[in-house]
Amino acid sequence: MRLQNQVALITGVSHAGQVGYALASALAREGALLAISARNIERVNERAEELRAEGASVIALPADLTTEEGAQMIVQETLAAYGRINVLINLAGGLTVSGPPDELTLAAWEKELNNNLRTAFLCTRAVWPIMKRQGGGKILNFSRAGGTQSSHPLMLAYNCAKAGIDALTSTFSRAGKESGILVNALGPGLLTTQANIDSMQPTPEDLRAQWVGLDHLIEAAIFLLSPAGDGVNGVVLPVQGKGI
Repeated sequence: MRLQNQVALITGVSHAGQVGYALASALAREGALLAISARNIERVNERAEELRAEGASVIALPADLTTEEGAQMIVQETLAAYGRINVLINLAGGLTVSGPPDELTLAAWEKELNNNLRTAFLCTRAVWPIMKRQGGGKILNFSRAGGTQSSHPLMLAYNCAKAGIDALTSTFSRAGKESGILVNALGPGLLTTQANIDSMQPTPEDLRAQWVGLDHLIEAAIFLLSPAGDGVNGVVLPVQGKGI
């Protein structure tokens, strides 16, 4: 097992069949002890029960991670339960606002940046002193394939949030180098989640050539989080389809 007894705190574990749950399940199979968080109490508790049914050791932490109180709470509760935090995965967020950039409201702009960028900053800042005291840890953020070059014109706030994730990853990676804290990000292309498939309805040919299977994303994540990735820091690793 590549993550035996590693304590992993994962945000954004809300819906079954999505990236957060798939990652949590895979890390548990690799021996990790889990703390999972989402804003919705019922959903995060349901995911925890499903993970326990698979044999995982997991605690559920409902919280609003756009607040300092929420970020601090999930970190302190994880520390209280397990005594350490080896891994933080900042997955909370997602695309919720789309439209012409000149019509974007301030409220929509702030919501998208808060959900995707502010959450990653607050959770990273909250876990940082713990990892420094431990002498190290690993933080994994989620950007997107192609960086700013793949910016869709109808996704202004999301584009800016993900550009901010790249900067956050780079800056924290340099800040943590002397303390043994490694900070990286994955930049996935189109993922074969059920929600994406239902909304975009790709052809079988598109799925094979351009979409990214969750198993490929998970293997990239485990590489970065396991000892195999100990020499990697400050990288945004693209995980794209075969036809890219």
